[in-house]
Amino acid sequence: MLLCETMGKMMMQARTKGSDREPFWPGFFGGKYMRCVPAGDCAIMAEFPQEISTRTNDRVHGLAREIVSRQIPGITELVPAFCSLMIYYQPQVISYGELKKRIEELEEGEVGTFGKKKRILKIPCCYGARFGCDLADMEQYMKLTRDEIIAIHSSVDYKIYMLGFLPGFVYLGGLDKRLEMPRLKIPRIKIQPGAVGIGGNQTGVYPLASPGGWRLLGGTPVDFYNPDREEPVLCSAGEYIRFIPITIDDYYDIRRMIQKGSYKVVTEEEEGERLCQ
Repeated sequence: MLLCETMGKMMMQARTKGSDREPFWPGFFGGKYMRCVPAGDCAIMAEFPQEISTRTNDRVHGLAREIVSRQIPGITELVPAFCSLMIYYQPQVISYGELKKRIEELEEGEVGTFGKKKRILKIPCCYGARFGCDLADMEQYMKLTRDEIIAIHSSVDYKIYMLGFLPGFVYLGGLDKRLEMPRLKIPRIKIQPGAVGIGGNQTGVYPLASPGGWRLLGGTPVDFYNPDREEPVLCSAGEYIRFIPITIDDYYDIRRMIQKGSYKVVTEEEEGERLCQ
């Protein structure tokens, strides 16, 4: 967890300068927006400017989709993160040099073709009650009322930048600046599954019982991770989450439906924005 939080703080401090095509490190990419570097003997890391932003993360996921659509032989797995894409491959099928060349050719192409429909998962969330133990502190820190915090938090479609820390833990971007709040100085020893929290300029959901330092404002009855499901992890990086406020009675009703196998998360699709070169 310490490594994840350190990386998160480092990337939150990083910002790109100038135009969309100017890298954060002057000259670091040789005038390009992306570079490929080896990551062991069977992986390549495609690196973009270090920033937590929709602009950069869209390029990460756009590159991943383009790689999949081209069906490049030898690739075994793609792992997107905030501002990088790890590409695992079989060196006996395709060499590092050939794969690097093909990936760089994709990034040099028309990035606008990387757009796709925006898939939104509507996640029920019971704010406050027994789940939002930090909500009172948030009111004081943010100078907002409880209802204002809930209204702001549930009015955004949050992009899933990446999954990490725990199986199914979503790092969500798009948090309103009015809701930003530092993590706890001393993390809690145990946070319950489904807890919805805020850490710095991000919000997220704890999929499992675990230690954690994010400020808690609510809880969802939905299982973000269930090893007994055909797809254990509920969502994927690149999708979006919209929190839907519910009552405590709704929470337990949904939990009962989940246990009976009769509940399904509501989703919708919207046209995604076209990425510009």
